[in-house]
Amino acid sequence: MSSDHLESLERDAPETTEAENLATLIEAANRGDTAGVKALVDDTLKADFADQLEQMTGEQRETIIALSPDMISPDVMSMLEDEVLETVLPLLDNAQIANALETLDSDEATYVIEEVEEERREAILAAIPAQDRAEIEAGLEFDEETAGRLMQREFVAAPAFWTVGQVIDHMRAQGDNLPELFFNLYIIDTAFKPVGYVPISQIMRNARSVLVDDIMDDLEIVLTQNMDQEDVAYNFEKYHLISAPVVDSVGRLCGMITVDDVVDIIQDENKEDMLALAGVSDAGLTDTAMTTVRTRAPWLFINLLTAILASLVISMFDFAINEIVQLAILMPIVASMGGNAGTQTLAVAVRALSERDLTTANAMRAVRREAMAALINGLLFAMVLAVITLVWFGRQDLAIVIFVAMIINHIFAGLAGILVPLGLQKFGADPAVSSSVFVTTVTDVVGFFAFLGTAVILLF
Repeated sequence: MSSDHLESLERDAPETTEAENLATLIEAANRGDTAGVKALVDDTLKADFADQLEQMTGEQRETIIALSPDMISPDVMSMLEDEVLETVLPLLDNAQIANALETLDSDEATYVIEEVEEERREAILAAIPAQDRAEIEAGLEFDEETAGRLMQREFVAAPAFWTVGQVIDHMRAQGDNLPELFFNLYIIDTAFKPVGYVPISQIMRNARSVLVDDIMDDLEIVLTQNMDQEDVAYNFEKYHLISAPVVDSVGRLCGMITVDDVVDIIQDENKEDMLALAGVSDAGLTDTAMTTVRTRAPWLFINLLTAILASLVISMFDFAINEIVQLAILMPIVASMGGNAGTQTLAVAVRALSERDLTTANAMRAVRREAMAALINGLLFAMVLAVITLVWFGRQDLAIVIFVAMIINHIFAGLAGILVPLGLQKFGADPAVSSSVFVTTVTDVVGFFAFLGTAVILLF
């Protein structure tokens, strides 16, 4: 058996197993087989079970949870997509949700409680210890997608004059109060402001008598509570962080963000930008057809208006199309090539802006590069299409028309693809959301106007 075939089997096997487990789980639930459902859940990794719940219909989830609500463990709650978690929580009693909030780290507990309906939230929070409640309520005070909402308030800090032995004894004394996952010990001054950090691996490598001050590293970056999650992710990527401290308005250490949370942020931001470029929002697993229609229809309406604008340009030259039918045949090619060229440039520009690679300092260099690339591509494909036109229709004048129009539209497409997102960002708009409509409008209008206008000048 070839290595390629083995790799294919290994790649396909998990998907098949997961699908079979999901089907078996649903079948057991439909039979009311409580023991069978519990056995399947116990043998499934929590992340896989959360994924299976997300793939079910609402009715299937209700059936399974009714049989055994305990299977929705705190970890499973924190792993569910928010739109699914929103439908699962009403199926659980307040005591189970309160127990989950006590078990989870503060950032995960905040994620869960924010999906609970307002009228239930107070009752659930009242059932948990005062310290846990205070931490969760503190997280809810911050806007979504900020460091203050995302951070966990459990962390380990120590003064610089402590020894490694004192740090180890302190962590052991904390017991369950320690974060579930942490990588660094943060060193603080007398005002509780972070001044450095020590990786836990360094704590384990050194003797108990060593001062943490002697093995402390300088902080690469300190995050603020109101920092946007996109900036948080950018700092993690730029400085290769595993975790980072978060400080309050006066610089005191108040929490930390770890890389596992940032992975989710990066995926969410990339997905959001990709969908925004297409003018759509994420079609959630619980969304109905009408919900999807409401999110997509506005952008389709805007596209309809831009298409009408392009049609108005065409109508200005209807006499030319009536005289030379070949213009109608070739016209879509010019607009289509320009649109694709503009979309390519736009995708690269939006990506560069999101990663901070395209800035004010290098914007003009990027614009010149894209303009030159557009000119070269325009010349290349203009020659190809001119030859095809000459062979197809046997008209040299028509070949010249499409040659000129292709070059003009490619140049405008390249410039629009980079200048539109740069301009939108400068005025505070999200380039990923708005750019595609403007770029498409430019390439359609310029493409038709350049082609038909050149035809009128040269052929009439």
